[in-house]
Amino acid sequence: MMMRKTSLILLGAAAGVAVTLIASSPRIVLDGARAQAAAADTYRQLSLFGDVFERVRADYVEKPDDSKLIESAINGMLAGLYPHSSYMDSKSFRDMQVQTRGEFGGLGIEVTMEDGLIKVVAPIDETPAAKAGIMANDIITHLDDEPVQGLTLNQAVEKMRGPENSKIKLKIMRKGQEKPIEVSITRARIQVRSVRSHLEGDDVGFIRVTQFNEQTTEGLKKAITDLSAQAGDKLKGYIIDLRNNPGGLLDQAISVSDAFLEKGEIVSTRGRNAEETQRFNARAGDLTKSKPVIVLINGGSASASEIVAGALQDHRRATVIGTRSFGKGSVQTIIPLGSGNGALRLTTARYFTPSGRSIQAKGISPDIEVLQEVPEELKARTDTRGEASLRGHLKAEGDEQTGSQSYIPPDPKDDRALHTALDLVRGIQKNSAYPPNPKTAVPN
Repeated sequence: MMMRKTSLILLGAAAGVAVTLIASSPRIVLDGARAQAAAADTYRQLSLFGDVFERVRADYVEKPDDSKLIESAINGMLAGLYPHSSYMDSKSFRDMQVQTRGEFGGLGIEVTMEDGLIKVVAPIDETPAAKAGIMANDIITHLDDEPVQGLTLNQAVEKMRGPENSKIKLKIMRKGQEKPIEVSITRARIQVRSVRSHLEGDDVGFIRVTQFNEQTTEGLKKAITDLSAQAGDKLKGYIIDLRNNPGGLLDQAISVSDAFLEKGEIVSTRGRNAEETQRFNARAGDLTKSKPVIVLINGGSASASEIVAGALQDHRRATVIGTRSFGKGSVQTIIPLGSGNGALRLTTARYFTPSGRSIQAKGISPDIEVLQEVPEELKARTDTRGEASLRGHLKAEGDEQTGSQSYIPPDPKDDRALHTALDLVRGIQKNSAYPPNPKTAVPN
């Protein structure tokens, strides 16, 4: 029997994806007369689709594009299932692969679009862009002598990416310089930084995880090693910030959780049939050497983020602080459809925390809820509606909950969740939820 390689994914509130390679094979779920009846009915429906397709091709007021008709039909079928199932054309599939790999040939700059031009947010350290002197707030007006005006941000980014050791010429406008700056840059392999870390004061390690791609676990390990070396004996604990992290790779969510656990289940996934249940367990070795851990979440923490928060919460390894997470508790499988045909993203399972909780349409509730002070002009835009508000979502097991605050103050001094976490780690504040008691862990 032919085996098709597929990829398990978790998709969050935004464009996060999660990939673990599995092998799946076609399944026979009916037999005998029932199978024949079902097949006959299915073929009648497919015949109806063929009739409609031919009528549209023949009689629509303008000649339609056949491939677009088929693509729209596929998307319509998947849209009727569940918000996170979809068809990706070949370009979207390539983009998803780049995102999940977390590395590509490029220049090493974070960019945004402003007034139709590309503005540099920041060059990434030790990349070709940084070495060439590209600076934050530079405006890129031309790429290889072609004007940027008229391109979308994605089109411009695609032009700046390319094979390692290939060259591209940028024309840049810089504040304080009358003439444009022209610079030729040789592309190199760029790794997306999904983990950033620093010491808060000299005694608390702060680790921010923005997505779960193939680089995340290694980035986390390096952050823990670096922070431990910098702080030495002064290190009191770690804060892991998963706020507004939309998700990512399932295997990375598992290995990130494992970094803090000595043993026990991390997550289980359950498909349509009982035999499809998979359980993922921690291996010995807590990289933080049992230091206290606090996890920050909010309404924008989804999917893989919720696996990590749920595992550490159930094992009483970490105290979870913030607002209720998004509630995206399903697993998607990426099924490549052959050369040039893109891929199918299909919801195939739900996932459950170690105690057997499904977070689908519910989310992870923090041990300590902390609401942020939100500027008046932003109040309408700082609550995430949550999984339960999506039309056609998988139903929760029990009561559903929707909507949660997802605002993070730009200035850390205004960040109430962060300051609550710091005060708890330093013993300035007391709370019965910190430090958590491992003896009260509730895994199955």
